[in-house]
Amino acid sequence: MKIINFSRAELVEYTVGQIAAFFPDGKKAIVNDAIERHIDEALARLVICINSVKTWEPDNFNYLHSSQYCTYLYFLANTIWRNSKETDVPTRIFLLNKLLNGIDLFYEIEMPDIFFIGHSTGIVLAKAKYSNYFVIYQNSTVGKNHGIAPDLGEGVIMYPNSSIIGRSKVGDHSVIAQGVGVMNKPIPGDCMVFSDGSRELVLKPLKRKLIEDFFRF
Repeated sequence: MKIINFSRAELVEYTVGQIAAFFPDGKKAIVNDAIERHIDEALARLVICINSVKTWEPDNFNYLHSSQYCTYLYFLANTIWRNSKETDVPTRIFLLNKLLNGIDLFYEIEMPDIFFIGHSTGIVLAKAKYSNYFVIYQNSTVGKNHGIAPDLGEGVIMYPNSSIIGRSKVGDHSVIAQGVGVMNKPIPGDCMVFSDGSRELVLKPLKRKLIEDFFRF
């Protein structure tokens, strides 16, 4: 994968420099060593996402593209944690992502191989079950209720200001409309989910697979 106008070494230095600027605690060398050891695997995971998203140029990573950089930081933090179980550096990367992009995406969360963050600001993601071709937009939440997290099928789309909470099991190709909250409810899949203005949900069958607007299949 090509890093646009940047080399691998420059990307390492850039990421380490950002962390050092926000967290000037004298641990720059430790951060640099962890990123240097794990960045190649993180980038290999990132390119799968980039090559799947229709609006992104395949095999090209732009570190100044906020959604791509947000996704990169998640993969980097998660890869370091997954491989080493060390938390110090992943915590800094998680917090950097929060500071730069306004997203709460903890490094222990197992995101799918393929997902798309439309606009990251205000997104909160719990330790739920996620599946491939997940799409989420700004100010949306996937959250627990009394310790129980949702189960999201493949190709779920969450438009701005939507939420999926608690024991909700959301079927494949469900589209949660803007401003709609799904709490402790099953969604069968292949439908659009609206609100009737109260707490009741209105489900309408999909006329086509909207997920095909987002991803290459």
